[in-house]
Amino acid sequence: NCARRSSSSWRRNSIRAEFAGDSGTVIGWRQSRVESIELRGLRYSVRHWGEAEAPLVFFLHGWMDASATFQFVVDALARDWHVVAPDWRGYGASQWLSRPYWFADYYADLDELLRHYSPHRPARLVGHSMGANIAAIYAGSRPERVGQLAMLDFLGLKTPDPAAAPASLGKWLAGLEETPELRLYRDRAALARRLCFANPRLTPERAGFLAAHVGHVRADGQVAMACDPWHKIAAPTPYRVDDALACWRAITAPVLMLVAERGFVRQRFGDDPAEYERRTACFARLQVVTVPDAGHNLQHDQPERVAQALEAFLSRD
Repeated sequence: NCARRSSSSWRRNSIRAEFAGDSGTVIGWRQSRVESIELRGLRYSVRHWGEAEAPLVFFLHGWMDASATFQFVVDALARDWHVVAPDWRGYGASQWLSRPYWFADYYADLDELLRHYSPHRPARLVGHSMGANIAAIYAGSRPERVGQLAMLDFLGLKTPDPAAAPASLGKWLAGLEETPELRLYRDRAALARRLCFANPRLTPERAGFLAAHVGHVRADGQVAMACDPWHKIAAPTPYRVDDALACWRAITAPVLMLVAERGFVRQRFGDDPAEYERRTACFARLQVVTVPDAGHNLQHDQPERVAQALEAFLSRD
């Protein structure tokens, strides 16, 4: 097995830290533990919530994010689950490559993660955005390995113009000429304020949590999101919609699609119902639930509604 448990890999995470909300109420977060494993030659950080004997479900984060993004949904779960949430390669506490990434590696990483944590039964997968992209493509490629799939505000990217292919490759080549950089903040409080500005639905206490657990303090004391800046380099080839749809058609597991009322799915396909229908028709066993008053990061905006929908969908057998 390519994934090996380190003898000293378990550590308690500070996610039980408490924050005072606007009303002065002290808010406690459900405790997680973080494990470091070797996976496909890289150091992978994997976050766990719940007891190992509880029903297992994998939470897969999106682009420029990390596993702690699901904390508020985990807090809202009414039943006991063993939630396993990796930091993808180049994110959070997992190893950063400091060079361009090849997207197909995420499918292989997921395959190894499932082999490590769920070797004998199909897995329950919950993915947000990029995580949903990875999970859905994988579920079509290895349908026997996925028992249930929940996709949070993702229905593919817009259909690219084929004529843009030369420009896409040229942009990628140009991006290799200099090391990319992330936006920097004076401290975690400044990052929290920026998160609230970018998402007005985010409460101050949740923004503080995210700044503390999805932010990264650099050697010079400044703070940035905990992501390898090389993720900012656009892919050298255009997104292949028909390839994605072919994978979706091969999925045999039931699929739950949570669509944020003001999220990316509505932004991309709200004015194109025919394309929306073409894409959703690919899933043989699909349930669509709209999450009101939520943007793309619905796991931050409406974690209680997301948790409720997930628990109504996920089997505990």
